[in-house]
Amino acid sequence: EGPYGRVVKKGMDYLLNQVGPDGIYGNRASGQYMYAHGIATIALAELYGQTRSPAIRSKLDRTIKLIIASQNEQGGWRYRPVVRDADVSVTVLQVVALRAAKNSGIDVPQRTIDNAVKYVKACHHAGTGGFSYQPGSSPGFARTAAAIYSLQVCGLYDDPLVMKGSKYLFANHRESQEWYVYGNFYAAPAQYMIGGDTWEKWYKAIATTVVKSIKKEGDIYRWDASGRGGVGPIYTTAVYTTMLAMPYHYLPLYQR
Repeated sequence: EGPYGRVVKKGMDYLLNQVGPDGIYGNRASGQYMYAHGIATIALAELYGQTRSPAIRSKLDRTIKLIIASQNEQGGWRYRPVVRDADVSVTVLQVVALRAAKNSGIDVPQRTIDNAVKYVKACHHAGTGGFSYQPGSSPGFARTAAAIYSLQVCGLYDDPLVMKGSKYLFANHRESQEWYVYGNFYAAPAQYMIGGDTWEKWYKAIATTVVKSIKKEGDIYRWDASGRGGVGPIYTTAVYTTMLAMPYHYLPLYQR
């Protein structure tokens, strides 16, 4: 329905057609396909929650079962669905997918959530309050954003490590920061869930930063990629638009 109904339907059909019988989404030729798998599963969960379509439910069940089965002994996930090492960047996408699926009525074992929390906490860097890519490595802006958002979607909204991570994000919020666009995909909803003065200060800071860099071509507004990890204008525009729209509660996943 609506002016974009046909476009959304085409996108939905594409997602559904990319889910294989084993539950894996997309092209396995890429060495990092669990990234795409997590993002696609989030989209399917949001679509199912709003449509209750049996066709979506069938594919969503497959993708979720694969995520649960591919969690490693540490509690995290890696580029491929094999239970060896893990990292925060892949783990956060699987955790958000599990939360979105659970919100839409899909069963997710509590032990899967508990083990994910254990892994994310193992990536905490006590000296700075930030989080690292893997346990024992250096902390960073995007890694910290991903980690505290992971903890929040697992239900640890007021955990002390979340609050320390939030302070780390404020201290390291610079547009020149490595993976700034990608990091804000997680930093914005993380600060939004904390709410209050924290969110007001964060939203003011990011709005001031990104609005001044918007480009206009006729009736089209967009953002160009910014810094390492900006990827491209479509990705950057999608992230910034989602980020700026959070106060309007469009997506169930970003509602408190």
